[in-house]
Amino acid sequence: MLSRIAESLYWIGRYVERAEDTARILDVHLHRMLQDPWTDEEQACRSLLGVMGLPVGGEGASLPGVVERLGLDLTSTSSVLGALAAARENARGARETVSAEMWECLNTTWLGLAGSRRRIEEGGVHRFFTWVRERCSVLAGLADATMSRDEGWLFLVLGRSVERVDMTARLLSTHSRAGGSIPSWLTLLRSCGAWETYLRTYRGSLSDRHAAEFLLLDRLFPRSILAALVTAESCLAELEPALGAGRSGRVGVGTDAQRILGRARTDLAYRASDELLADLGPVLSGLERTCSQVNDAISARYFRQTAAVHWQAGAVA
Repeated sequence: MLSRIAESLYWIGRYVERAEDTARILDVHLHRMLQDPWTDEEQACRSLLGVMGLPVGGEGASLPGVVERLGLDLTSTSSVLGALAAARENARGARETVSAEMWECLNTTWLGLAGSRRRIEEGGVHRFFTWVRERCSVLAGLADATMSRDEGWLFLVLGRSVERVDMTARLLSTHSRAGGSIPSWLTLLRSCGAWETYLRTYRGSLSDRHAAEFLLLDRLFPRSILAALVTAESCLAELEPALGAGRSGRVGVGTDAQRILGRARTDLAYRASDELLADLGPVLSGLERTCSQVNDAISARYFRQTAAVHWQAGAVA
């Protein structure tokens, strides 16, 4: 596969996942503010922008400013609209490898974004973010149903999985910075689409320990951080050619990306739930650094030239 096509598919996976998860994070943040009338809006907005890696200035530390910068800013791939626009542009460069249904879904979504401000004014931000999540889910379903499980598919899923680790860590960081509470865990689980599955898994018991364990360590829930790390590792293993019986196949792992992901996965998998809760902030920060390092390693090995993801205003990844 051409490195240009592989790169486009990798970033389609990342951008679509980023748009969906940014919509989820914003929805959680706004719901929390509505549920707690005593919340300091400016401080909460500063915290959210800090979690997303954006500098705070001017009107950015207000609710409308956050919605504008993280939801509607077409010039930044850190926003919902910017990420979907970037996904569509990458799909245009890889039309021969994505299915017609995938392209039509992305294009239709892009055309629907033209009325985003009007949609928010008429139906509210929650309705708009729900629409974004539904469109991203449709695209993911079409990719699962219409793409062959070849190298193109592996790069798409690899990008989706790396972004999912990063964004789930950022979503959990919003809870950590808010001080943590049972109601905020409930909101967090709902935002990940995990509430019903969590209830079945833990038979209705809601506790800090169980919620953290589920979102970080559950191997069967696809949006958990551990499940996404395992999926990314599997994609890299299939992308690498057989190393044969030589010494290179007997020592360590094949690539830097595999080494970085494997180390992060084992460090997470062998931590006790109580230890995770005690060190939640540093663990989440470490996972965000891991995603940046993995992106660099993947780009250096498979693509010609790709800039790392920089979570800054106006940054293009």
